Amino acid sequence: MTQDELKAMVGQAALSYVVPGEIVGVGTGSTVNKFIDALGLVKDRIAGAVSSSEASTARLKALGIAVFDCNAVGEIAVYIDGADEIDGRGHMVKGGGAALTREKIVAAQSRRFVCIADESKLVEKLGAFPLPVEVIPMAAQRIARQFAALGGEATLRLKDGAPLVTDNGQHILDVRGLSIDDPLVFESGVNQWPGVVTVGVFAHQKAQVCLLGTSSGVRTLTFE
Repeated sequence: MTQDELKAMVGQAALSYVVPGEIVGVGTGSTVNKFIDALGLVKDRIAGAVSSSEASTARLKALGIAVFDCNAVGEIAVYIDGADEIDGRGHMVKGGGAALTREKIVAAQSRRFVCIADESKLVEKLGAFPLPVEVIPMAAQRIARQFAALGGEATLRLKDGAPLVTDNGQHILDVRGLSIDDPLVFESGVNQWPGVVTVGVFAHQKAQVCLLGTSSGVRTLTFE
């Protein structure tokens, strides 16, 4: 199966975790787009969605799904999102789609995080994928030096030759060369650096379930 077919398969499988009559949290990215397309076919079963990005919001609205602000709703039953990496404990690296801060906010507001990904995203240890870190622009170079002290190489993410600007008006550093032995400690530490908006390690807001697309079907991983 192609990667696109694997993404469509897990996007469809995620529908079984959507709670009828409630609002669903929706992430960002190419795998989530497949879930949104599937959700559009059953939109009458849900009350609407809370979205983690302007791109997902536009896609949801185009399918006739009501999108609510986080502040307008209470606890969300389930959050469906992808990952750039996920380990055997449900810890993830996210932010390849530049929506990590809003993704973490919606995840924190949700009772359950269901990760949808193809099998290439499952890793023994986080860090091979360049770690996204959303930063306030004036702090970018200092934060890059802090990562260098940890053995990482941080580069400013560009789009069309200029710094990419997130939905929150900030920039993103992509950090290569890290090996993240303790995701919980790493996330807590980097999030305290002045100028860091969000680090793309999701250990405190980890997945409870991962639907992994494989050539033999959907593999379900559950985490304590």
